[in-house]
Amino acid sequence: MMQATRRWEMDAIGRERLTLATCEKPRPAADEVLVRVGAVSLNHRDKMVIESGRGLPLAYPFTPGSDMAGTIVELGEQVKGFAEGDRVISVFTPDWIDGRRPGNARTPAYRTLGGFYPGVLSEYLAMPAAWLVHAPRALDDAQASTLPCAGLTAWFALVERAGVKAGDRVLIPGTGGVALFSLLIAKMSGAEVIVATQPEKGERALALGADHWVDRSRDDWVEAVYALTDDEGVDHVLDVVGGDNLGVSVQLAAVGGHVCQIGALAGFDIASPAMPLMLKDVTIHGIGTGSRRALERFVRAVDQARLEPVIEARYTFAELPQALDHLERRPFGKIVIDVNDE
Repeated sequence: MMQATRRWEMDAIGRERLTLATCEKPRPAADEVLVRVGAVSLNHRDKMVIESGRGLPLAYPFTPGSDMAGTIVELGEQVKGFAEGDRVISVFTPDWIDGRRPGNARTPAYRTLGGFYPGVLSEYLAMPAAWLVHAPRALDDAQASTLPCAGLTAWFALVERAGVKAGDRVLIPGTGGVALFSLLIAKMSGAEVIVATQPEKGERALALGADHWVDRSRDDWVEAVYALTDDEGVDHVLDVVGGDNLGVSVQLAAVGGHVCQIGALAGFDIASPAMPLMLKDVTIHGIGTGSRRALERFVRAVDQARLEPVIEARYTFAELPQALDHLERRPFGKIVIDVNDE
């Protein structure tokens, strides 16, 4: 008799094509493990894949979602390094182990879970053991599920690429998942943090450890950052906006500063005046999450620093449509689906 389980599926692009399907519980192959999924966190990218496909080669029926935490309940016969009962989290880019990202100048690699590969919005997953790392001991499944994309992106940008250190100044525009992870990681590193956000979120950012906030809805918010830094600017700018905002990021960067280009909410065609970029010797880092080894390093840092991810809301497995609606409202932190919620 078939052992049934549930997963979210799409048979074509579009929110209206999402269905909660009943299917056969998977069995792990020799190099795979079977994971009972505890929680899945949502990213803006997941919403984009569901609604537009983002030009990715989706194989239908397609299960969206990339970031999960769960418990191993069965091992394939060739699996080493894991045991039944181990808590694990997914690797967003499974083919990127360490060092340089796969791909070449003509075709950069973008083989991710919930995009090129099937996603994780399922009660049970059979997947290669190499696509998982051990979860932080200090976090529950809901918290741990926020690490693979948003958390790792912030870590990889600030720590492994830009080299944030104690005494640096960091500017974070916004209060979404990547932004708040960046705030926590920057403070963990001893940096001074300025958050540019709306008034209703500024005090909440201060409560999380930000040193200052500026009202991003004001036309003079750039001048406010200059005033806070005595015209020195900031050593690190996280640009989650894209479009023409890159020019603002370069404008705010200190001499010798770093801009981490992470998001493209305002468009993928980014632009900046060349003169301040050249005269200030600004380094621009293009950030597309990070490697498996970087995720393992981040997990160790989370446990050592007792870093606690910010979750605005949690939904049941059946409430995925409502969770996607919430994601549209630009939450303060992460949105999480509790998968095994009965």
